[in-house]
Amino acid sequence: MRRYTNRFINAHHQISGRVLSAIVVLPLSLTIVACSQPNATAADATPATEPSITTQKTELVEQPQVEITPVSVHSDTQSTILRNVSATVYKDANCGCCKEWVSHAEDNGLSAVAHDVADVSLFKDRYGVPQQMRSCHTTVTTDGFVFEGHVPAKHIAQFLKNPPSDAIGLAVPGMPVGSPGMEYQDKFMPYKVMQLNKDGTTEVYATIESPQQQI
Repeated sequence: MRRYTNRFINAHHQISGRVLSAIVVLPLSLTIVACSQPNATAADATPATEPSITTQKTELVEQPQVEITPVSVHSDTQSTILRNVSATVYKDANCGCCKEWVSHAEDNGLSAVAHDVADVSLFKDRYGVPQQMRSCHTTVTTDGFVFEGHVPAKHIAQFLKNPPSDAIGLAVPGMPVGSPGMEYQDKFMPYKVMQLNKDGTTEVYATIESPQQQI
């Protein structure tokens, strides 16, 4: 009987020790678990505020209108670039563009005397104008230089200011539309002003690609 009593006491002590250990260990475990969790604050519980979107209204600014004034190719202002030049113009009496060219030259200061002749080719032969360089009228200055056809006054003045030693004058072969005296509406045909040399040869003196280059 005593042996069973001792076993009961020992078992009771073992159970009491285990219960006591559980009571001590459980709060400690809960404390460790609680410390391992991040602190939850009121700010964490508050949802993030969406950034505000500002819509900018683009206003169209009306641009001021610019008035464009067309520029005329032909100037109404008379020039005096040929004011010290005198010349004789040989032409056919019925040639309208010849008269227009004479007006162009006079507007730029040329003192011109026009002669209506029955055969202008005679004067072209006399002054050495090659066949392929010929036009409707022939102009001869008092100092002997020849200007065949619709040569712009601008280029006559340039030539006379510094005439090449081997040249007798200038020529515009044919009758290019848009050249001085050959104006027709707004039409223009590019052309070349040719230099006439004493030995009968020719070379390009100027290339006219636009009406503005004649002024």
